[in-house]
Amino acid sequence: MTDTQRTPDPVSAVNRLPKGFGVILRHYDAPYRHELAEELARLCRQRHITFLVANDWSLAKRVHADGVHLPEHAVRTSRSLRKRSSNFLVTSAAHSQRSLWHAVHAGVDAVLVSPVFPTSSHPGTRPIGLMRFLNICKISPIPVYALGGIDANATLRFQNSGCVGVAGISLFYP
Repeated sequence: MTDTQRTPDPVSAVNRLPKGFGVILRHYDAPYRHELAEELARLCRQRHITFLVANDWSLAKRVHADGVHLPEHAVRTSRSLRKRSSNFLVTSAAHSQRSLWHAVHAGVDAVLVSPVFPTSSHPGTRPIGLMRFLNICKISPIPVYALGGIDANATLRFQNSGCVGVAGISLFYP
């Protein structure tokens, strides 16, 4: 996940990621977002890293990203995400079991459930906690990634949870 405050240089961050990882470009308010998306898309293709653009289908298509990551509200009432682009990877945020089911019915490929733990990117937001997160993993028919307050110690808590991976900023860009 990129963030204008916590990952001011996402290009150098991507250069440190191993092959097979993924990047979601947020940088919503950056005046250079289009140029950054182009540069990251090119770099990710070279390095075999999956690249998604957050909440902007047209930008993702223009830079030939691998897909798009949607906020929870964007999938709440949608049932036709696949019609927009069948060859795109589509992920979404989910903050509860209810939002998981909205994402499933909308046709997303995976969800990033958050915040699992307290996180500095959303101070004051109540985390869902490990037990609720584990329950979401257990009932989910689509892949679930953990997001929010993820550090090296937290990743150990997800073993055998059904979680397919973790997403974060601090874990990869302290």
